[in-house]
Amino acid sequence: MTTVTATKIEAILYLKGKPLSLGEIAEYAACDRATVEEGMIELMDNYARRDSALEVVETPDGYSLQLRSDYHDLVQTLIPVELGLGALRTLAAIALNSPILQTDLINLRGSGVYQHVAELVELGFVRKKRDSESRSYSLQITPKFHQYFQIEQLPQILAKEPKEQQLELELGTGE
Repeated sequence: MTTVTATKIEAILYLKGKPLSLGEIAEYAACDRATVEEGMIELMDNYARRDSALEVVETPDGYSLQLRSDYHDLVQTLIPVELGLGALRTLAAIALNSPILQTDLINLRGSGVYQHVAELVELGFVRKKRDSESRSYSLQITPKFHQYFQIEQLPQILAKEPKEQQLELELGTGE
């Protein structure tokens, strides 16, 4: 039964595309934590023994199925992302304030945001959905952002005094 569990865990990690705790995996697999621990050991052992581009790793946020670091240069070659400086700054503002209303982002970055957001959504770095409480859109980064930039978690530097630090951030951009 462990082989079935290992295969199921592999499917869960692949489909979720982000680190998961043993408890989360157990919930998705509809089995107990001990069974998941056994399956995870088997799965990690299987990946360690194969000559594969993928690996199962334990991160501070949980277990993840990811591309081996040996292949990160290949990703950059095969999937280059050409973002201008303005779009990168807009993406940084979204990432640091995620989720953020598009109207707030426009106030922070200017009207060029409309074009940047369309580009970032098309590239899969940003998810855009209609906000239920306003006429604006809610913007947030996607798992692709974390995977592409190899960032597990962003520091919450704007948590204490967001308005003052955002103003400092904006004034420091030279735009």
